[in-house]
Amino acid sequence: MGWKRRCCWGGGGGGDLLCRLTLVLGFLLPACRTRLYTNHWAVRIAGGLPEANRIASKYGYVNIGQIGTLKDYYHFYHSKTIKRSVLSSRGTHSFISMEPKVEWIQQQVVKRRIKRDYKPGGTQSTYFNDPKWPSMWYMHCSDNTHHCQSDMNIVGAWKRGYTGKNVVVTILDDGIERNHPDLMQNYDSQASFDVNGNDFDPMPRYDASNENKHGTRCAGEVAATANNSHCTVGIAFNAKIGGVRMLDGDVTDMVEAKSLSLNPQHIHIYSASWGPDDDGKTVDGPASLARQAFENGIRMGRRGLGSVFVWASGNGGRSRDHCSCDGYTNSIYTISISSTAESGKKPWYLEECASTLATTYSSGESYDRKIITTDLRQRCTDSHTGTSASAPMAAGIIALALEANPFLTWRDIQHIIVRTSRAGHLNANDWKTNAAGYKVSHLYGFGLMDAEAMVIEAEKWTTVPPQHVCVENTDRQIKTIRPDSVVRSIYKATGCSDNPNHHVIYLEHVVVRITITHPRRGDLAIYLTSPSGTRSQLLANRLFDHSMEGFKNWEFMTTHCWSEKAAGDWILEICDTPSQLRNFKTPGKLKEWSLVLYGTSIQPYSPRNDFPKVERVRSSPVEDPTEDYGTDDYSGPCNAECSKVGCDGPGPDHCTDCLHYYYKSKNNTRICVSTCPPGHYNADKKRCKKCSPNCETCVGGHSDQCMTCKSGYYLNEVTNSCITNCPDGFYLDKNKIVCRKCSENCKTCVEFQICTECKHGLSLHGTKCAIRCEDGKYHNGRECEPCHRSCATCAGGGVDACINCTQGYFMEDGRCVQSCSTGYYLDHSTESGYKSCKRCDASCLDCSGQGDRNCTICPSGYNLDSGVCVVGTVCKDATEESWAEGGFCMLVKKNNLCQRKVLQQLCCRTYEYLDEFQECQLCDTFCDKCTGPEPNNCISCPSTRYVSSSIMQHKDSTLALSFRVK
Repeated sequence: MGWKRRCCWGGGGGGDLLCRLTLVLGFLLPACRTRLYTNHWAVRIAGGLPEANRIASKYGYVNIGQIGTLKDYYHFYHSKTIKRSVLSSRGTHSFISMEPKVEWIQQQVVKRRIKRDYKPGGTQSTYFNDPKWPSMWYMHCSDNTHHCQSDMNIVGAWKRGYTGKNVVVTILDDGIERNHPDLMQNYDSQASFDVNGNDFDPMPRYDASNENKHGTRCAGEVAATANNSHCTVGIAFNAKIGGVRMLDGDVTDMVEAKSLSLNPQHIHIYSASWGPDDDGKTVDGPASLARQAFENGIRMGRRGLGSVFVWASGNGGRSRDHCSCDGYTNSIYTISISSTAESGKKPWYLEECASTLATTYSSGESYDRKIITTDLRQRCTDSHTGTSASAPMAAGIIALALEANPFLTWRDIQHIIVRTSRAGHLNANDWKTNAAGYKVSHLYGFGLMDAEAMVIEAEKWTTVPPQHVCVENTDRQIKTIRPDSVVRSIYKATGCSDNPNHHVIYLEHVVVRITITHPRRGDLAIYLTSPSGTRSQLLANRLFDHSMEGFKNWEFMTTHCWSEKAAGDWILEICDTPSQLRNFKTPGKLKEWSLVLYGTSIQPYSPRNDFPKVERVRSSPVEDPTEDYGTDDYSGPCNAECSKVGCDGPGPDHCTDCLHYYYKSKNNTRICVSTCPPGHYNADKKRCKKCSPNCETCVGGHSDQCMTCKSGYYLNEVTNSCITNCPDGFYLDKNKIVCRKCSENCKTCVEFQICTECKHGLSLHGTKCAIRCEDGKYHNGRECEPCHRSCATCAGGGVDACINCTQGYFMEDGRCVQSCSTGYYLDHSTESGYKSCKRCDASCLDCSGQGDRNCTICPSGYNLDSGVCVVGTVCKDATEESWAEGGFCMLVKKNNLCQRKVLQQLCCRTYEYLDEFQECQLCDTFCDKCTGPEPNNCISCPSTRYVSSSIMQHKDSTLALSFRVK
């Protein structure tokens, strides 16, 4: 029988033993090297299909079915056997040969077959004859020349037959050299235009410095022709490439709109590697026409599937810029692409923000290898750099996915990028896993793009449900933003559950629309925490942003909550960290903010996106794999979640055995995953089982084994169950959505030590429950003991445990003091019959009372003016030179800065005051400085007069003019 054959001859156990010893010792016998046994068998069984199924089941096989048209020959598969082994398989399953109905059985062996029309060499570097191909480290791994950390699996996508055919990409830039030998074959005139010159030729303008090389370099990354013995190879080397010349001239809203809306039924992908200044102080984005072009593109482009806009995230890292201040990368309509160096380290130019979707390779430090591409004057370059190089790479990879499935919508593409990008070897200290199981970073989005994974996903993709847009109510409660403090605002979102057409359950993009006033915008940092606990940094401090304009209805966007649930408490945090001396008299204000939630009302994808494969024409210089993944002939790469046992296809549902975990889908398909999905826990033997219905995550299937809860439920930290309301003795920690236990004496509380009601026999002492003792004493658990000498009543023995203070002491920040500290004033109004020390206004260093008009000492750089601390530089005392045309004071007035309260003291001369119409008017003749037109509005006198408590007097006369000083 066939199963008795051996790799080594000699008969019996001795030959088999010799073969085993030979392999252990490393001797390479030719006979052993030629055979690789699989986990598939061919079996001849009499009795038909029912008998074959019975025998297969009895010995642990799966009957794949009849072998072609060969009657009584069946294809058996055994999942518990090694997929490829130099030894034939032994075990209980081998006793199948003893079955009377089994007439013949043979374990299948791998046979090497070479296509005769193409003979690749030993390394990938010989795929193409283009001279720069061997050096294109980001396209392929050539272990003979350089250690490969991780690649974007572009060659893997080519091997599946995808090279960008029938996909059109255009580069929005400074033009492209259409007659370049590496571009002319794929050049598409219908995807090209010269907006700067208003003609159809996008050729760049040449000068001595080759200033307009940018677009040509980007175009070569996407679609440089392969195997033409010139220069380089594009990622989508069979795609059509066009260019729009729009940066070599005045860039206006109209110029941008014309470029973004060029031939949207013909062009599939627009790639842009430009944006507002990356100077760390600019806040700018698309104006009305460009916004309309984006919206029209995603609604009507590609015959309703939506144009794809790919954008470079920005190069302002050295200026401490933040790409959330760039309205192009911050848009839901663009795919914002970041960069990583070959080593996986953060490049020096990289900007961080929550709107970045994914990453591709680019340059790093000066010694790192850079990107190779086409250059002006029909040349090549090996020094293309920055996020400018990363965006066209992403466009090329997306072109491969669109060839695999031309019916992907603009949102499908973003979903596929999120699902297939990998953290891999990318270095960042902020990688986190969101509640939907996706790893995400502010540096790299969802990770390095994976071309092969994207085309595999695209092949079987089912279009996601329609996008719903939920605009939550605006929170208009004004909150003061004080230096070195954090403002928190909590909004309970419903996801528009009362409106079926706008209801969002599963999130895609989240936008925060916000209005803030602030004396120095760069001192602000803004964070948003989702109901599931995922925290996004919407804005970081910007060292060079001195603007006093704040943000007016600016939209910050985050992708970090992708696929999380929308409903629940969203927490906005604004941190003010003063970086230099500024006007503390006028703190910032959060005027209003609102959430715009984008997503779907139903799960956007099932675990297995099955649908009939798209008909396509393949064009590959490498190899053409079979159309279907038959279990007996699939030899392609396995999904990353498959173990070394192997697979029968490329997906996570094709694994013979899982590397980490698996769960069963609704149709009982086994899906391999890196971690158990929400609502499941790791059971035995790598299986993910379902949690109790109310649990989001758990350690077991019972109702008291929950770790976190689904929306609308709270975790009881004692019983580990999910409940709808916290019982007595517990309080709701809204940050964690957990019912936490109160202090043991509390019946109800709002925090652990802040009781609102006490258990029987106890009374409330401030916020604590204790046995009632006489004044001046507290209960230590056994008896009443005296309080600290400064306490009239207390909750404990220390100086910090006072509830009220004794005579001669005042309460200051929870302590009893004999006199108020610097920065505090004595509040004579009594609370519970006791006086207290209150903190001075933020503009005062010390004060005599409440508010900003009772300062007694000012911070450095400020002057005390009638109880008010004002900026040291004031125009009241300025020279005539400052009031001259172009002088500081005149600039203040001409730019209407007087209308800002903080600058009102800058706007008039010494003998003038600012009226209600923001105009400077003369003071009364007796006044040197004043706040109004009347004599009693004087606040200082000329040198020949002085102000007493109620009259202005001549220094050399007894004449007295009676008036009241305001």
